[in-house]
Amino acid sequence: MKRSSPSTPKVVVVTGGVISSLGKGLSAASLALLLKRRGLKIVQLKMDPYLNVDPGTMSPFQHGEVFVTDDGAETDLDLGHYERMTDQDVTRRQNITSGQIYERVLSKERQGGYLGATVQVIPHVTNEIKEHILSVAKGADVALVEIGGTVGDIESLPFLEAVRQLRFDIGESNVAYVHLTLVPYIDTAGELKTKPTQHSVQELRRIGIQPDFLVCRSDRRLTDEVKAKIGLFANLPAERVITAKDVDSIYKLPLVLEAERFDELLCKKLLIPSKSNPKNMASWHQFVDRLMNPRRTVHIGVVGKYTSLKESYKSLHEALVHAAASHQASLEIHYIDAEELEHEKYKSVDARADLLNGCDGILVPGGFGARGVEGKIRAIEFARHKEVPFFGICLGMQLMAIEFARHVCGIKSANSAEFVVAGSKAKKVIDYMRGQETAGKGGTMRLGAYDCRLARGSLALKAYKKPLISERHRHRLEFQNPFKKVFEKNGMRVTGSCPKPQLVEILELKAHPWFLGCQFHPEFKSRPEKGHPLFRDFIGAALEVGP
Repeated sequence: MKRSSPSTPKVVVVTGGVISSLGKGLSAASLALLLKRRGLKIVQLKMDPYLNVDPGTMSPFQHGEVFVTDDGAETDLDLGHYERMTDQDVTRRQNITSGQIYERVLSKERQGGYLGATVQVIPHVTNEIKEHILSVAKGADVALVEIGGTVGDIESLPFLEAVRQLRFDIGESNVAYVHLTLVPYIDTAGELKTKPTQHSVQELRRIGIQPDFLVCRSDRRLTDEVKAKIGLFANLPAERVITAKDVDSIYKLPLVLEAERFDELLCKKLLIPSKSNPKNMASWHQFVDRLMNPRRTVHIGVVGKYTSLKESYKSLHEALVHAAASHQASLEIHYIDAEELEHEKYKSVDARADLLNGCDGILVPGGFGARGVEGKIRAIEFARHKEVPFFGICLGMQLMAIEFARHVCGIKSANSAEFVVAGSKAKKVIDYMRGQETAGKGGTMRLGAYDCRLARGSLALKAYKKPLISERHRHRLEFQNPFKKVFEKNGMRVTGSCPKPQLVEILELKAHPWFLGCQFHPEFKSRPEKGHPLFRDFIGAALEVGP
């Protein structure tokens, strides 16, 4: 075993067992928050075992949302949890997949990097994984590494083998293994069942990893007796069996783990000395207090096509939560299937009240493809006619422009190049940016952070309180500048533009309480303790018109 040096990073590996979707990402992010509040410099890494290079081409129904970073990476939604919990931006290096690892190994092989060797999973693939972990961890006090999937999956084995070796490479006191499991309560038996956790730990130990901590997801607190039983079978002290009790808000999870002394025990295991400054969670407690003790309620209608899987709009949902909390308001989100609005019975604006009347504000999020588009346009028309606060994001802004062109500017054939067939005579208010018409699918969109200059007297400037902003993008199509004049003439302003090249970023309707669309994705930069300015003002406008 190699000896550690003062510069050797501490690595915390988070794995999951029993079933998927237990909350590894949230648990890792919550632990990162606690460690950061102790004054430690932390970094997080998500390792996904699937063979896709990134999740950019995956269906939202399979993978949930794609989270975009400032540097233009399309990443796993857990990176959104990392950013929101720690208020710390992540980069493309902090999400790695099997596809990227194998791509690197094969590239090295073709370039002669392994001359004379038979390229194998061990050591070549595992070495590549370890090198990536240590390169991301460099300069941090603690690196938290989450391995996607469930222990026992075939595709995750190289990652588990790599982190098993890591303890021997950098020293036992520099690596901690955290395993997240499920401890279900069986009503008919009237007791918590530990067998699934026992079997999951056995599977992990069969691979060669002895967990240092168990985080046990359950609908109730684990008794000392249950902890002792789990600890006995898992070869752990009972105090290292951590209860992760179900909570009614994900933002309570750090407080649950703190009450279990998780961060304290982890620091002890990794020989991390106590910092001179005590852990400061005061502001987090204040945020949770505002969140859980609202003074009023706001109802927001989200009109989309991925409404059957809420994870598709994860960052959007959380941005609305943050914004509502900043107004000390309870948030009720009504997910409305855009295709339902396309039914003949909703042809007239007034008829749409059956679905939309209970909404204090209406939001149309981003998306791809023609399915549900006309339903979204009908929702936008309703919001404009009835003076309901409206927020359009990415595709939502593009459809806002199409609705306005058709019904106000008199451009009846207004449409987007994304939805019309070749040779169509439609007026393309929205069209592909140069080079995007023939671009491949993976990683080729306009991605990442770009500057946007705001116009005086705009809702956007009022929200941001500064003339130049930077926001994250994920799109191929853009509002076409030749239509600016006719839009301005009929009452819709361009209030945000990208300086180079001259691209429209924000549109606002003048004669309306709050009607704004943006080409970027502001939800990716919202934080619990400081809600995004546009979401904050959108919720504020919705509260003003609400009951």
